[in-house]
Amino acid sequence: MTKMKQTGLRKMTIRKASLNAVTVMGLTVVACTPSGSASSDTETTAQDPELLIPSTATLERVGELLYDPMADSIHPDPRMASMIRLGFQISQDPQTYASEFVGNDLTCGNCHLNAGQRDRALPLLGVAATFPQYRRRDDRLVSLEDRIGGCFKRSMNGTAPPYDHPVMLALDAYLNWLSEGFAMGERPAWLGQNEIAVEARIPIEELDVNRGEELYNLHCAPCHGLDGQGIDLILAKPGPLWGPLSWNDGAGAARIWKLAGYIKHAMPLTAPGTLTDEEAQLISAYVNSHERPEYPDKESDFPDGTRPADAVYDTLVFSTHPLMRSDGRRP
Repeated sequence: MTKMKQTGLRKMTIRKASLNAVTVMGLTVVACTPSGSASSDTETTAQDPELLIPSTATLERVGELLYDPMADSIHPDPRMASMIRLGFQISQDPQTYASEFVGNDLTCGNCHLNAGQRDRALPLLGVAATFPQYRRRDDRLVSLEDRIGGCFKRSMNGTAPPYDHPVMLALDAYLNWLSEGFAMGERPAWLGQNEIAVEARIPIEELDVNRGEELYNLHCAPCHGLDGQGIDLILAKPGPLWGPLSWNDGAGAARIWKLAGYIKHAMPLTAPGTLTDEEAQLISAYVNSHERPEYPDKESDFPDGTRPADAVYDTLVFSTHPLMRSDGRRP
């Protein structure tokens, strides 16, 4: 079903589309087929939750899009429309469209579910309008291109595309298309919501990784596998959560509370949002108790000296990984 919605900021076609293959913590979107169209004159605001796929949407909706970049007439300039579509394709399948900059089997869609259009799954709607922004990890003002490059270097364990490279320009175009109508500096309410409240955070040394493994096996292994490398579900193929083809130890997901905030609200896709704060942190501890690629420049992060207390791979925070066994294996 397709409908037209006028947001008061812009008019856009909201489509439900089926993706032939999808990216969810390692699921790759390859192609998209819109299902039809209809229209409505409903007025909404930039903060309206109906602008996003709900966080409670389950596995059968992993291929749904509200804003379909493959639709007709997404931009009056066909050259710009082509770049928007390329950016979407790169975000869902960088191994095909940006292979020279990718060093693992993950994609942008691994974290930004439904192509960045899902609530509580690091949505990208409106995000381009929030840049430039100050980032504590860099201790400086960063651009959207800086942020994209950081994802390539850390989450995809690769290298940042040059600012004028077609890969960077296309991703820039897609993110700006998702942000049309948002005022510069406006921060949509749905950004920054994947967090574990400070008062609910369990001290790293008190996390029971063995219990985390039990919870992982119960809630996560049916899709991600006991080995964390992903099971082909036909509808979707989860990617590696640890090991050489996963994110490196400089990525945000390599931090316990950071990853737990994502797990808490976005996983498992069979019942998202049903895990407790404690369960999410225990699962995060188990996922991040494994070996993963090393980011070579971690020491340059957080130059103001206030390094995050959950960065278990950071030797400036923990001299040795606090979850490692004496035999080199993880609990």
